[in-house]
Amino acid sequence: MDFSAANTDLWKIITQGGLLCVLLLVGNVLRRKIPILSKSLLPTAVIGGFVGLLLRQLGWFPLDNTFLESVNYHMIAIGFIALGLRIPRRAKGQRKTAAVRDGTKTGLFIVSNYLIQGVLGLVIMIVLAATVMPGLFRAAGLLLPMGFGQGPGQANNIGTLYETQYGFTGGTTFGLAIATMGFLFASIGGIIYLNWMIRHGKFRMPVASEHHDPSAEPVADDGEIPLVEAVDKFTIQMSMVLGVYLLTFLFSWGLVSLFDVFGLEGAKKTIAPLIWGFNFLIGSSMALGMRGIFSGLRKSGLMTRQYPNNYLLNRISGFAFDLMIVASICAIDIGDLASLWGPFLLLCIVGGFVTMWYCQKVSARLYPGYPVEGMLSMYGMMTGTVSTGIMLLREVDPSFKTPAANNLVIGSSVAILVAFPILIMVGLAPQSEGLLWLTLGLAAAYAVVINILMLRKTGAKARAAAERSNTAEDAKP
Repeated sequence: MDFSAANTDLWKIITQGGLLCVLLLVGNVLRRKIPILSKSLLPTAVIGGFVGLLLRQLGWFPLDNTFLESVNYHMIAIGFIALGLRIPRRAKGQRKTAAVRDGTKTGLFIVSNYLIQGVLGLVIMIVLAATVMPGLFRAAGLLLPMGFGQGPGQANNIGTLYETQYGFTGGTTFGLAIATMGFLFASIGGIIYLNWMIRHGKFRMPVASEHHDPSAEPVADDGEIPLVEAVDKFTIQMSMVLGVYLLTFLFSWGLVSLFDVFGLEGAKKTIAPLIWGFNFLIGSSMALGMRGIFSGLRKSGLMTRQYPNNYLLNRISGFAFDLMIVASICAIDIGDLASLWGPFLLLCIVGGFVTMWYCQKVSARLYPGYPVEGMLSMYGMMTGTVSTGIMLLREVDPSFKTPAANNLVIGSSVAILVAFPILIMVGLAPQSEGLLWLTLGLAAAYAVVINILMLRKTGAKARAAAERSNTAEDAKP
């Protein structure tokens, strides 16, 4: 075997992956040393990604586009699988029934955001196509929830699908650019909203003593496997994550193979790309199933130790999402947006403001005891990723005293199941004009149903419960 630099296949993951990691380190240095960046909430990965994008456009950074798309594709699945394996915890003082209720409603909240963004995106693209931009690929409106709501990994997958299967020129870049703009809306828009709330006396920032100490983050639960025994605990976590990803591949491969067995070539052409494109959805479901199996084995006494470790799984998902973000921004080809600047800016600006308004209104109903914390965590997630939501939440709840962080974890699990029909809509919309209008109608109807289910029995009863909880907290010495 040739071990020299001439064997590019051997060294590609090191050279290309190393360049992405260098960008992350450069982004971290810039964020620490440049005042305007250090005061912003821009994630380090976003700053590093913009540096890489600039250097790549100048021809100074030899990043391979195929490698960048592969990183986006795999990291979103690995990140969500790691989150799915986590053992959910209740916030301090939160009852189990309240945790399940809030988490379930958060899952509906997440899916309703997808649907609102999808309807909004389709309407904008349909109007543009009918007026000033005839011939515009109207189904591209669904890249708004893919980029804002689900992040750069899924924007890359669906954008590539639309580009390769349905002829949407520049689809991959269009999706990635929307996802990148989402991070800017999360960071800048989140801070503007928070400052407005503080100036108008609607929120009080935590005092210095309440700020989160990273060393206080629990690194293990009772009954877990030891840190180092016959095998390192981190090795176990990575083995579980990659093992679930292998099961995801085998399940997807087997499911697609059924189309050949039953001679469904037409259905295969439509559905197979969606199955592979929604790898993170299948992987998350597999991870939840694996977590349930572990729980059952422990209850039965057949397994005496807890294998998933939340601290290490958080680190795995954090690394996966950071690498995905920097790769997604670097993968943007500015030239592909030449004829799409109008739709791109309109989708992002309208989508950003509508998402903020919707998150603020619904959070006030769903989370009467912590509306600001709930709104910022959800807005950060629905314009970026889970990590962006957590980043905004830390500004107002550094010690995670409210259930907002736990809601994101439980809600993401619920959303996996409730969001499944969206997969079908994404595949229907680009096939014909009739199916495009059908998708728009289905998305709007599903959004109404989700909002009715989500908002029922909130309001007076929830506010009363929140007031009783706040009174009890204030009475504590």
